[in-house]
Amino acid sequence: MKIAILSPVAWRTPPRHYGPWEQIASNIAEGLVKKGLDVTLFATCDSITAGKLDAICEKGYEEERDQDAKVLECLHISNLMEKASGFDIIHNNFDFLPLTYSRLIKTPIITTIHGFSSQKIIPVYKKYNASSNYVSISNADRSPQLNYLATVYNGINTGEFEFNAAPGDYLLYFGRIHHDKGAAEAIEIAKKSNRKLIIAGIIQDENYYKQKIEPKLNDQIVYVGHAGPEKRNELLGKALALLHPINFNEPFGLSVAEAMLCGTPVIAFNKGAMPELIKHQETGFLVNNVDEAVEAVGQLSNINRMNCHQWALSQFSSEKMVDDYFKLYQQILA
Repeated sequence: MKIAILSPVAWRTPPRHYGPWEQIASNIAEGLVKKGLDVTLFATCDSITAGKLDAICEKGYEEERDQDAKVLECLHISNLMEKASGFDIIHNNFDFLPLTYSRLIKTPIITTIHGFSSQKIIPVYKKYNASSNYVSISNADRSPQLNYLATVYNGINTGEFEFNAAPGDYLLYFGRIHHDKGAAEAIEIAKKSNRKLIIAGIIQDENYYKQKIEPKLNDQIVYVGHAGPEKRNELLGKALALLHPINFNEPFGLSVAEAMLCGTPVIAFNKGAMPELIKHQETGFLVNNVDEAVEAVGQLSNINRMNCHQWALSQFSSEKMVDDYFKLYQQILA
């Protein structure tokens, strides 16, 4: 079986720090290579893979901002589609744009829908409903207007994270600095529970950071910048808990799975995919507001960190994800 994995070109695959779609595309590609399959990764030229790399975009448009994102996307996607006949299946991790080629080629396409940036993009998915194979990354993130082949949870490279039975005394916010992800709410939770908070992540909304985060930084509330793979394991593993007070219906939440893999429970606002990721009162707490989150901080001693680790290992490993996708490839080709 010859498989083409189409990754986005916003960031390198795998990303240096931020880039969840690129990270999952990488995990799929590398997992398939480990299974002995013939895999070509379509990504930026500086991407890293044990398979074959086919690339025409030197750097991601988020890493070199003088580039035109749409131009890069068109060059990148057309590069794969013009070579489509050389593959048995194409795995699209690039949103809706590649679907517009799907009826012009004979190679079947499986599309992982990593989330809907807006309801305005759904008409494109709807147009190709009958001829496409859609996979959701959680049951919560499904549109009633679309047909789905399956739900496959995002899988993480478990070898990059270590279980930590003896955490430090700080709470952690790990994600982009944006209203959607609830950085300001995390600060409020830490202050009300009288705990240190470490904030790690890229600043996605500069105004939000300047107005809501920066004025509150001190010895108790510390911003450490974005955390790459080398810092991530340590920050997540040593945290008393991960705070995930999201303000939107998040389709998945990689940091939630990564934290639990380290044995770190998660206190999350009960939205989006959170009830699928977190076992309430077993691997963390699903709460509705800041005050309930503060109450949950006081109950963290009731959580068995090994339970968190084993749950994440059983549900969110890259091996499980790759096996699930491989079964779908076989189903489509049959």
